Amino acid sequence: MNNLYSSQSAKLPAFRKLRGYAFDPSLSLKLDTSAVNDLVYKVPWESVEPGPVGEYLEVLDYDPTTKEYYTPVNLDNAYVLAQDGLDPSESNPQFHQQMVYAVAMITIRHFEKSLGRKILWASRLLNYSEGKGYETYVKRLRIYPHALRDANAYYSPVKKAVLFGYFSAMPADETLQMPNSLVFTCLSHDIVAHEVTHALLDGMHRNYNEPSNADVLAFHEAFADIVALFQHFTFPDVLKHQIAKTRGDLASQNLLGQLAQQFGSSIGSYGSLRDALGHIDEATGKWVPTIPHADDYRNIMEPHARGSILVAAVFEAFINIYKNRAADLLRIASNGTGILPLGELHPDLVNRLAGEAAKTAGHVLNMCIRALDYCPPVDITFGDYLRAIITADVELVADDSRDYRLAFIDAFRRRGIYPQGIKTLSIESLQQPMIDIAFKATGKKLSFKDQSDQEKTQNDTGQLLLIIGTFLREYGDAIKYVSDRKEIYDLTRLYIAGKTKKNKKIQILGLHDRLNIKFSSSKEFARITGLAFLEEYIDLGIKQSGRYTGPSFQIQNLRLVNRVGPEGNQVNQVIFSIVQTSRLICRDDVFLPASQKTDDETSFDFKGGCTLIFDLDSLQLKYAISKPLIDVDCFTNLDKCQLNLQRLKAQYNFLNNDGGSVNGFQHGFSGPAFRSTEPFAFLHQH
Repeated sequence: MNNLYSSQSAKLPAFRKLRGYAFDPSLSLKLDTSAVNDLVYKVPWESVEPGPVGEYLEVLDYDPTTKEYYTPVNLDNAYVLAQDGLDPSESNPQFHQQMVYAVAMITIRHFEKSLGRKILWASRLLNYSEGKGYETYVKRLRIYPHALRDANAYYSPVKKAVLFGYFSAMPADETLQMPNSLVFTCLSHDIVAHEVTHALLDGMHRNYNEPSNADVLAFHEAFADIVALFQHFTFPDVLKHQIAKTRGDLASQNLLGQLAQQFGSSIGSYGSLRDALGHIDEATGKWVPTIPHADDYRNIMEPHARGSILVAAVFEAFINIYKNRAADLLRIASNGTGILPLGELHPDLVNRLAGEAAKTAGHVLNMCIRALDYCPPVDITFGDYLRAIITADVELVADDSRDYRLAFIDAFRRRGIYPQGIKTLSIESLQQPMIDIAFKATGKKLSFKDQSDQEKTQNDTGQLLLIIGTFLREYGDAIKYVSDRKEIYDLTRLYIAGKTKKNKKIQILGLHDRLNIKFSSSKEFARITGLAFLEEYIDLGIKQSGRYTGPSFQIQNLRLVNRVGPEGNQVNQVIFSIVQTSRLICRDDVFLPASQKTDDETSFDFKGGCTLIFDLDSLQLKYAISKPLIDVDCFTNLDKCQLNLQRLKAQYNFLNNDGGSVNGFQHGFSGPAFRSTEPFAFLHQH
């Protein structure tokens, strides 16, 4: 028996258990929440070095204020492993390191589960000047738990790092927080999850750091809040506690809808930093629910306040879905009246309601994260995001029997958030239109007899897109079973850029070159993408490609999507984005190519982009989700193609007028300096 036992190889555990705070240290000092605030995070197991340093993260604990390096925690120490990590402590730097690692890894895990693939951090851009340079792989996101003595925490796109501050509390009400007590932002689950989400979003959409309209940075803030909020529902004890306290009514005041309670009270607020459901009325000191108004979306421009509108819309959709799922349980518990009897809820009812809430929150969070694959690569708006949520969900879930999509549409409608370019507010209208071109993947060329010139052009384009689809299937096959993130990055770069031997003979023709060769002057491809794949591209302020005769453009975010829906249907797609930049000047309200500028004129960049989604089963282009650089109507209504003046004027006015009045945008974001500064450091100042 002993020999048989000793011959069995020990398996690695599935999780590493680490203790931490469900919210922040302040809730451990309150009698009604102390029992649920201390929890054990179940982090996916990996080999870690002291720091901790793992596959995705590197925690570096240097405090520039005290000029001290804190001893890195060793999570593989036998005593640390035996007690599920270090005890929660506000004064122990090693616990601070443990806390940021645990929450960051949980957040990463939610993204990988929803997306169905390994996440990659944003590449580091080196020697970029005038659009030229190269990218390098970023293996780990660096995390600095004590980076600054300030009421701030932020993700740095330049450093590829998250920096957490600490500061002395200055509460408006001394009964909420001890004055001058130290507050560590790295000990707040919500702040850690929020900042890591900024980094994850940057890895998927690098141009979302550039405020081309009022929604862009607001979306970054809102999406980070959404992830932090819905992670609350993965803590079973907290969820049951709040279900019991609210008697199942999650639309009333509760911790699950609040963000950064300790931080909010420490900087002088009377409640949490943000609340998806309501706010504290300073005159009465009472919590009141926020009533949605369409005027808010039209008038509020500060990114956090504007982002709160999107957060409230998503949380309202969640609440309504949860109510529908829990309605039968409440009818049973109330004998059909819908009004629960006085007294505490039965523990079995609490457990069932908590189960419905957790399941609903998981579905909503998955919908929100999956939607990122169906967003345009630049200039996103809240309406674009609603369309992405609906399109991604329709692709995966054929039968929306619980009306999840309708709940989202209704919540956005109540706040006056409507996408542009649709005639009706319905699921069919909100789903991105599928590409319909003449050529079909039949294996045979269609006869050109009796076809118009336009039909022939579409047929030619369809055949070329089929070739691109075949190439993308090769990419999917090459990457499908690869789990090493560096290998995924290298393969992706290879399929984008191609490979050339030393004798300059092409060994592998990459996606960038293939598009340049096949579509460099294709009006049909320009019509589909809204980008300037046209002969007159230089007249539109677009540079010539460095390798081919054709317009310059970037390919971003080439990725494989393999997902299985609840009915067993499979989604097999390859997605990539094309981004094109027009460098312009504005002279007497007329936009001209930057090549015409004088010494006293300043140029600016106007970007267009398109997300192309290829179906690997049919090899056809299924969706082209575009923020057009050019006016696509020019092919029928104008003699010569021109830039999309509607987008161009809106962006120019925002950056020079509306954006300049938003909380100091003009000083923080104007001109070329913005492209190399820290937008989130500026946004997160308090």
